[in-house]
Amino acid sequence: MSKLIKGAVVPRPIAWVSTISKDGIRNLAPFSFFTVASMSPITLCFSVGSADSDKDTLKNIKETKQFIINLVSESLANQMHESSRRYGPDVDEFELAGTASEDGDFVSVPRVKQSPVHMECELHQVIEIGEGNLVLGRLVGYHIQDDVYEETDKVNPDKLKPVGRMAGDYSYIRDFFSLPNSDLPK
Repeated sequence: MSKLIKGAVVPRPIAWVSTISKDGIRNLAPFSFFTVASMSPITLCFSVGSADSDKDTLKNIKETKQFIINLVSESLANQMHESSRRYGPDVDEFELAGTASEDGDFVSVPRVKQSPVHMECELHQVIEIGEGNLVLGRLVGYHIQDDVYEETDKVNPDKLKPVGRMAGDYSYIRDFFSLPNSDLPK
């Protein structure tokens, strides 16, 4: 059933979550069960599945109460994929993936320098659901690359060039279209 669900709920955006251990080891891992949980207050969520329950990401978030969600653009896909492998807690995954970092402005966690959008979060809650964990984080800081930002307070998807998950594979998200709401059948 897992493959049927993952194959039907597509495309899934990828939260490339950066954390830091209490010992200062930088961690980076992608999660494709990710979305906005609330706009007031702005709360983001991602799911750490049962197979990932021992991942450093969840442990670090529970200990430090902070994390950053970095969006994945096409140019970062290979580095993101490299960070999806299992490594020990003493491995700096930024270094291993060849990803430059910079300090967060509102949390004590590094962010992926090349990522087009960074969302700095403080932990609101971890909810155990069956064998998984839903991580809810309140947005405390937002960064967007100048070329991705539109002056109408919008994100330019053509410049964002996001990567998503399609079942077990990855997907470029490039084709966009609009539908006028007034013309939709009732």
